[in-house]
Amino acid sequence: MVKRVLLVLIRGYQKYLSPLFPPSCIYEPSCSQYALEAIGKYGALRGSWLAFKRILRCNPFHKGGYDPVP
Repeated sequence: MVKRVLLVLIRGYQKYLSPLFPPSCIYEPSCSQYALEAIGKYGALRGSWLAFKRILRCNPFHKGGYDPVP
């Protein structure tokens, strides 16, 4: 149930909010796509934790590049 709600919220962000801003994620896949994949694969708790850590790394002080869900 929580997993489904999180996935809907992230998809809503991708569809309605993300297009309003210029792309700024330094990683591939994007942080929101990473969150979708992590929550889909590991569930709400662990997937959210992985997404949270990824979002913290998404800044100019990190190299970026290809960073798939483990």
